This record gives sequence, C-alpha cells and structure tokens, in this order.
Amino acid sequence: MESSSKQWYVLHTYAGYENKVKTNLESRAASMNMEDYIFRVIVPEEEQHKIKDGKDKVEVEKTFPGYVLVEMVMTDESWFVARNTPGVTGFVGSHGGGSKPAPLMPDEVEKILREIGMSTRNLDVEFAVGEKVQIIDGAFSGMAGTVTEVDKEHYKLRVNIEMFGRETSAELDFAQADKF
Repeated sequence: MESSSKQWYVLHTYAGYENKVKTNLESRAASMNMEDYIFRVIVPEEEQHKIKDGKDKVEVEKTFPGYVLVEMVMTDESWFVARNTPGVTGFVGSHGGGSKPAPLMPDEVEKILREIGMSTRNLDVEFAVGEKVQIIDGAFSGMAGTVTEVDKEHYKLRVNIEMFGRETSAELDFAQADKF
C-alpha cells in the first residue's frame, strides 16, 4: 500500500525522546537522500502558564508525550528509515509484522497543527527573495509586500510592507501569504 502523496503519520517514541527522534529523523532523511519522501517532523508542544512562588512561569509541555508527527510519502524505503530511527518504537496504526500504518485524517492534522500555531496550507509553494506576495491572514491581511527572507525549515517569511509611508518588516508563516 504505497502512497504517492504526502500524508501525516504518528511515530511512537520512548518517553522523553521526542526531540531526539525529531533531530535523528531529520538528519537521517538528509543523509539517506529521503528529503523527497520525509518532510516535516513535529513534536507538538504548548505553553502552560503556572504560578510558582507568586510568579507567572511559562513552561513548554509536550501535547502528546511519547509521540512525534511526521509528514511523509509512505514507501518501503521511507517507512524503513522512519521506523528504524533511534528512539522510535513504531508507528501508531501499524499492526506489526511489517504492515504500513494508517495516516492521520486531514481534519485531525489540521486541528492539531492549528492548536500549535501551524497550518497545512500553502507549504508546497516556493517563495523567493524579491517576490511580491499578498498577505491573506493575520494582522497585515489584505496588504502586499516583498519577500526579503525565506526560512524553509520553519516555513516562515520575512516580508517588507509599506505602512504609513515607510517600510516595515514582518514575519509571516507560509500559510499567511499567497503569490501575486
């Protein structure tokens, strides 16, 4: 059951190894020439505000301890690379014996990514420095700007926008901009 489109899967990891698995899988994908099959690796986290000693303290906690999300095209090779990454105990939705796992449903992925401030939209778009973009979401929605920096790893853009007669720089997610 090989899929030619990228989908989201859930890896089960040893407790406390989520960030190590993310780092290991990203470096394995690069070193084993799997960047066309293994894309984003995410450890969902959320900020928790706690009062400690009378002070507001912000702690980052794993949303799903022991689990890592991976966006990938499921092939025998990509499955093998992800499955055999140090710290990974298996895929969620796999029935063992070498069977491929079931991907997450698109609405589940959208909900999880939205909760951690990310989006599934527009990530295949290639933005280039100097390119004009239309801002479609956020505080600058409806405005146009020029791309000055592209961070493909974090899906972020730095865009110059003209406001009040002068240029202002803004950081946007890929999902907040469309090409003209």
